[in-house]
Amino acid sequence: MENVFKRFYRSFYNRTNGFIPTKPLNQNMYPGDFFQIVNGELIVLGNIFRKNIINADDVAFENGIKLNPSSWNFSEGVTKAYSGRDSGHNPIEGDFEFSKQLLNFDGFGSFFFKSSTPESVKFANWSDFKDELIIKMTQTLYSFRELYIVTECATTENWTLAIASSDKGELEIATESENFGLVDIFGDSSAKTIQAREIEFYHREDKRKPSFFKAKKLIVQQEKLEVFISQLISDQTRVASWANNFYQYDFYHNELSYSPPITTNAQACVLDMLQANQLNPNTALQYFSWTNTSLDDVQKFFNYYGD
Repeated sequence: MENVFKRFYRSFYNRTNGFIPTKPLNQNMYPGDFFQIVNGELIVLGNIFRKNIINADDVAFENGIKLNPSSWNFSEGVTKAYSGRDSGHNPIEGDFEFSKQLLNFDGFGSFFFKSSTPESVKFANWSDFKDELIIKMTQTLYSFRELYIVTECATTENWTLAIASSDKGELEIATESENFGLVDIFGDSSAKTIQAREIEFYHREDKRKPSFFKAKKLIVQQEKLEVFISQLISDQTRVASWANNFYQYDFYHNELSYSPPITTNAQACVLDMLQANQLNPNTALQYFSWTNTSLDDVQKFFNYYGD
């Protein structure tokens, strides 16, 4: 049922200008953490400061950056079937009133997310040490070809998330607080769950845990990629002629009917096709660079072997 989170993760990335929730959501992510995504799993391999890869004295941080609260409160596929005041009776305290809300979810993965006072911590001088990091992570200390580095993490004063597992999802909540009326009570600390039906995930976090992050991804330099693709296309146009001369068999080949998808995994191919010692500490910056994560990287959280 991991894919039930997919809709939320994609929407979160779009709504918050590129932040990604940790996976799982109870995992902490800090600036400087480096990780890979393998078979849908986020694997943190270390931190560039704890591992003494980068001198902490050379790095400046921006702390407590205020983020736009409206971008951190959203839902998809959720309707408020009822929101209002009801009354009840307690044998000891007598009659009482309470605010109640009924939320209906329209399908698998539909969700409601609410948070307050989001803020972040990030590198203030990434450009000062990003090249040093490439050389160390790919050549002198490690030999990474696929890697992510957390450059910013975000926290909230609190957040609440509910995700449905079907179109029968329903969440009924209530609070005895008197200052709500018809105001949304989802995510309030005083709200109690009366009934939850077909709800796959429902959690409220009331601590400032770094559960959301932005990261840079290690990629092959665009110039090297373009040259490699051009050379590969040129080489493949001569395959049919070579095959006819080399093999003592009459193979059929229609060059116009087949165009191999060589760009799909070209990033990895460029490095695999390098000659021995062509990639070294002196040439690493010619081949590698950093880029922001994208929805393609978010999708990797939901790609599993065998799917």
